Amino acid sequence: MATHVVTDSTSYLSQEARDEFGITVVSLAVNFSDGAYFEEDIDTGWFFEKMKSTGEVPTSSLPAVSSIVDAFEAPVANGDEVVAVLLSSAMSGTYQTAMIARDMVIESHPNARIEIIDSRSNCMELGMTVLAAARVARDGGSARDAALAAEETVLRTRFLFVPHDLEYLKKGGRIGGASALAGALLQIRPILTVAHGETDVFSKVRTKKRAMGEIVKAFQADIAEKGFVDAVVHHIDDEDEGRLMVDLVEPVIGRRVPLVSIGPVIGLHVGPGTVGLVYQTEKEMCK
Repeated sequence: MATHVVTDSTSYLSQEARDEFGITVVSLAVNFSDGAYFEEDIDTGWFFEKMKSTGEVPTSSLPAVSSIVDAFEAPVANGDEVVAVLLSSAMSGTYQTAMIARDMVIESHPNARIEIIDSRSNCMELGMTVLAAARVARDGGSARDAALAAEETVLRTRFLFVPHDLEYLKKGGRIGGASALAGALLQIRPILTVAHGETDVFSKVRTKKRAMGEIVKAFQADIAEKGFVDAVVHHIDDEDEGRLMVDLVEPVIGRRVPLVSIGPVIGLHVGPGTVGLVYQTEKEMCK
């Protein structure tokens, strides 16, 4: 009996990581006026170019219940267990859809063991939580063991990012605790984070360059106190600024960190020009 790991497309895990751990990914979708597109099938550059050229801000939609049922049922039918680690339930109905799918699978397979974890975040903060579960599963752990590893990792990660502006967060209704800035003090550049599953304000500075420096300072302080495990730099349609952030992080840990593009579903809600840092510590952080 093995444990299979399932996540959704907003984890933005590399294909290499998916292949190494046998991770199944269910896809969210984006909806333009000319139709719906699965996030897993979209070229990110094409997506943002389409947004710019059309002036259209698409919507996003959940994975179909049937796709999650399929992801759960295949291993369960083989006598294996499943752990699913998913996008924050405060940001999306993906988690709730997975709960429905689990009930449907259990109707047909009453002895199935399917653990579902709310990552309370997205992007590689979700991805790091998925990988924690996947390592336990690879080493022979049960679905519950993998779920516990994921839950522990939720408490040991942080996502700090600076958007170009707050317009996309406002339009998409994902502004969360950053709503106090919605009237947009034009001289303020907010550093945002994900806390309790929602977007929130971490701090406020005057320029984007200063914001990037403050993110790295917070990272340095956290790993000095809590220890360092891993880090990833994110960008949304702004690879140049992503590389600048990589350059700022490198001296802190003595090595380059991966630069990962955020895909369409999260990108349309946060907006092009965003840059950020996701990191994991050895000990729990106050978030």
